[in-house]
Amino acid sequence: MVERASSIRALIADDEPLARRGIRQLLSPHDDVVVVGEARNGAETVRALRALRPNLLFLDVQMPTLDGFGVLREHGAEHMPAVIFVTAYDDFAVRAFEANALDYLVKPVEEARFAQALDRTRERLRSVEAVALSKKLAVLLAMEAQRRQQSGASARLLVPTSAGELILDADEIDWIEADDYYAAIHARGRRHLIRESLASLEQRLESSRFVRVHRSAIVNVDRVRELRSTSDTSGETVLVLRDGTRVPVSRRRREHVAALLRRIGS
Repeated sequence: MVERASSIRALIADDEPLARRGIRQLLSPHDDVVVVGEARNGAETVRALRALRPNLLFLDVQMPTLDGFGVLREHGAEHMPAVIFVTAYDDFAVRAFEANALDYLVKPVEEARFAQALDRTRERLRSVEAVALSKKLAVLLAMEAQRRQQSGASARLLVPTSAGELILDADEIDWIEADDYYAAIHARGRRHLIRESLASLEQRLESSRFVRVHRSAIVNVDRVRELRSTSDTSGETVLVLRDGTRVPVSRRRREHVAALLRRIGS
């Protein structure tokens, strides 16, 4: 499709190829919409948002590794285009979207419901509701964070391996370090790479149990044996984990880390 100046530039984010193809098919009769890209997971979605700058995002809520809420946190509610959420039936998500007057589609997506959501999006784009949208998305994120806290839900990370995919529960993680465009998760005596930023992981993990000790490291406080200051002139501070691993603590984060460890130990 040739892109016109007035075209709606759409990005489709869903980990299921059939779901992405279905959205494309539903969009085919709508000549004013141009699909500028697709994303298979949350990390790809964040990169595509930054590179392609669409003004409409079809966002699957239940993507692995970095879900739809993680995309909102990582990219920033204030920078998001118009969003139509796509979800398998999720009672919390549907109630949250309705409470904030946000458009959503429940899988399998019905053609009439799809057209209705798209019409509402056209109206909002014409009325330039960018500020109102960012406020609604910020409220949605706050609601989702509160739900996670109240439910005590522990983050689960999906890690690719040579044999398939490994699901790690948060309490299995010792610490996480940045590794170029990846995060290296140390768990179960092994090192696992996932393509996700530390900032995103920090948002997903419980702040009472996981602490950012350095711009390049997150540590599970349950694995800490000692907070130690070196005796040399560098004044370096390190966390010594139960297995003997030493993780540097940045100067600006030292007081926060020490306070958290004192609360846990008291």
